[in-house]
Amino acid sequence: MAARPTPLRGKRLLDLVGASASLLLAAPVLALAGAAIWIEDGGPVLFRQVRAGRHGRPFTLYKLRTLRRGDHDPENPEDHATRVGRVLRRWSLDELPQLWNVLRGAMSLVGPRPALPEQAARYDAAQRRRLAIRPGLTGWAQIHGRNALSWPARIRLDVWYVEHRSLWLDLRILLRTPAAVLSGRGLYGPEGRNRDFRAAPVPDAH
Repeated sequence: MAARPTPLRGKRLLDLVGASASLLLAAPVLALAGAAIWIEDGGPVLFRQVRAGRHGRPFTLYKLRTLRRGDHDPENPEDHATRVGRVLRRWSLDELPQLWNVLRGAMSLVGPRPALPEQAARYDAAQRRRLAIRPGLTGWAQIHGRNALSWPARIRLDVWYVEHRSLWLDLRILLRTPAAVLSGRGLYGPEGRNRDFRAAPVPDAH
């Protein structure tokens, strides 16, 4: 049985300082995005969804709403995006409200992306390792392909992060995240079409 991850000293402080500063900087963007969503498709501006947090405990995740109101095909959510929503998703601006989740302690700046409870319920013992820490706004899998990776590949990368995490690794991930967002790589991946891909090899930490 793998050892339980020990808390990283300074990680919570990094979360509080980073999320607070980011929210202040992002406030004008959030205001403009909210107004654009409302003008195009009405309310609500925020999308709320229950996700599995640390140790699988449920919490409410916040995002800017990017899909049209009403029922959607869960296999192809991008087909239901509003015009504003496509722009927000392209630049990952819809994720900005999750900074509030970080401030509240439900999430961290860096960690595995929060899974749906029904997904987490299907994890085997090894995969449940990704639930040992707070989920993150960005993470090791996000800078190595995001949705272009299959679920098994993403989980494998997340478990690798849990077992090798450090503040230095967190800083490296944060520094590499803007390039991953700007590239647009993995924005819409195979999992959105319910395809099955082999797990990608785990990159080294260098």
